[in-house]
Amino acid sequence: MNTLDKKIIFHLSGDLGMSARPYAELADKLGLTEGQVLEAVRRFQAQGWIRRFGATLGHQKSGFKANAMVAWLVEPEEIEAAGARLAELPFVSHCYQRRTAPAWPFNLYTMVHADSPASLGEFLAEMVEICKASDWRVLESLKELKKTSLRFFEAPE
Repeated sequence: MNTLDKKIIFHLSGDLGMSARPYAELADKLGLTEGQVLEAVRRFQAQGWIRRFGATLGHQKSGFKANAMVAWLVEPEEIEAAGARLAELPFVSHCYQRRTAPAWPFNLYTMVHADSPASLGEFLAEMVEICKASDWRVLESLKELKKTSLRFFEAPE
């Protein structure tokens, strides 16, 4: 990966803005043509560096008032299947397997978003039936302190 690739990726990993032609704006910043930026994006996708572009929704500002991370204790041989079932649910935005710790045996995690505490409770009941976990903990979000896209590489000079 060369310096120009890193500069393009740095800018792509931030906000593209609401422009009708965000790649043209990026090209202007970098002294390139829109075609050069688009060709770089296609190359990054072909190389597996970029999987997708997506919008970041401010879920609390958009009406999702009850949000929680749920930590599940799932038998190791059931992790893949339980994770796949939970990941299919429309109200689950993230689903991860993680290492356990001596005082924290939970190994599967989901982020759940609901418009009310009552809806969150309904979603959790559905997830319990689907997951078949032996134990779980609900860690409700109280206040969002930071939500940004990860920036790759350092700001270009």
